[in-house]
Amino acid sequence: MHDKELALQAVSDAQRILEEYLKPQPRNNERAILDQLVEVLERPSLIVAVHRLQRDH
Repeated sequence: MHDKELALQAVSDAQRILEEYLKPQPRNNERAILDQLVEVLERPSLIVAVHRLQRDH
């Protein structure tokens, strides 16, 4: 996957996680949501891709 695709996939995944969190329902799983977001945003391939994208701009 190319850098832009990796970044777009991560944003899409993060949006999906946040959409689920924002649904009207009792909230007692904030830590689980945070863990999911960290898992998405801390993917090694994403970190490398973002660094390359920043460097090329």
